[in-house]
Amino acid sequence: MLDIQALRTDLPVIAARLATRGFVLDTAHFQKLESHRKSTQTRTQELQAKRNSTSKLIGQAKAKGEDTSAIMAEVASLGDELKQAEVQLGEVQSALQQLLEVIPNTPHSTVPLGKSETDNLEVRKVGSIPAFDFAVKDHVNLGEKLGLDFDTAAKISGARFSLLKGSLARLHRALAQFMLDTHTERHGYTEVYVPYLVNAESMRGTGQLPKFEEDLFRVPRRGFEPTERISPDGVYQRGFMSEPLANPMEDWYLIPTAEVPVTNMVRDEIVLLEQLPLKFVAHTPCFRSEAGSYGRDTRGMIRQHQFDKVELVQIIHPEKSYEGLEELLGHAETILQKLGLPYRVVKLCSGDMGFSAAMTYDIEVWLPAQNAYREISSCSNFEAFQARRMQARFRNAQGKPELVHTLNGSGLAVGRTLVAVLENYQQADGSVVVPEVLRSYMGGLEVIKAS
Repeated sequence: MLDIQALRTDLPVIAARLATRGFVLDTAHFQKLESHRKSTQTRTQELQAKRNSTSKLIGQAKAKGEDTSAIMAEVASLGDELKQAEVQLGEVQSALQQLLEVIPNTPHSTVPLGKSETDNLEVRKVGSIPAFDFAVKDHVNLGEKLGLDFDTAAKISGARFSLLKGSLARLHRALAQFMLDTHTERHGYTEVYVPYLVNAESMRGTGQLPKFEEDLFRVPRRGFEPTERISPDGVYQRGFMSEPLANPMEDWYLIPTAEVPVTNMVRDEIVLLEQLPLKFVAHTPCFRSEAGSYGRDTRGMIRQHQFDKVELVQIIHPEKSYEGLEELLGHAETILQKLGLPYRVVKLCSGDMGFSAAMTYDIEVWLPAQNAYREISSCSNFEAFQARRMQARFRNAQGKPELVHTLNGSGLAVGRTLVAVLENYQQADGSVVVPEVLRSYMGGLEVIKAS
């Protein structure tokens, strides 16, 4: 969430910065709400002061033995008027809050200007693209004989799910374990296990709500009331009756990324200065409705309703957040380097960044079957945007609470890494060589052979 004080003082500047990312800020609407808030707040304060001063007259009149009925009637009238003003003030403040919640973050000054992914800036390429002397297969064709089963997954759940068996399932697990070990043992992250169901406030804290409701899987939460009865044969029975909760905001949401629960660990907290930076890593499934992506990447594991990710999160001092972003990006790159997978890093342009980000780097891995680089990680600095929504703070050197900055990035998306390993390490006979760093996780297995 943007700082409302900045909007009040630098509205044209912020509107211009937001325009670079394709967002048109309704400045007239904001100014109208602000004007209404100011007048209502002033009126409320005036009524509070008048009621307080008039109330004092009651005591003075009583001390003199005078009739206080007229003064008491005036105080009561002021009280009614004050309540009405307070309601109006609450309504306009709520309207401002709702407006702020759908305004994206402003891009950092170094973010390249552009409208789409075609305007992103390539930073570097790493690794050599493999050359094959046989017809390259994609991960779907390779996986059919290695344990990748879309038909059974579709029978169980529907489209955009996958089922892994045997050595392929183990390779998927090995990748996640390798990533966790690297980030905890080499990069200094603390591993955390987090809930996969979160409340609406957590989704709001990291920016998924209210704007991206349609991209989420919402799980109606039910309240359980105990019931007692005597069965027809005279046996005492105790159970629970399930009823929907009245307030939909008490529903749960399946996490679209571990960023949500991990970052919300510091919601409404004040972290000690010496604790910064906090560095967490979590391996979780991620659940996304993929609303608006129909017809895109319908084949294979690239875009699924359920997939695994190893997520990196840093809670960091504002003065060190861009240094931290470069470090986090390097941590994600290390995984691809150790796996021997070619990739490139791009800095996203203003029009291609996510809602909450002030700056984002994408890491794109090479997929031979597509003859293209495809995203496997996004590493972002949100500055104070999420922290302001969550009221996540630290005590600065002067002992005063100040908003932290938040960073996150995939380190990496496990399913897409599996796809990259299959395609880059494929052999002419349909087998796949296991990258050397994964062999200890695979019980020494060096090649996954087609059955």
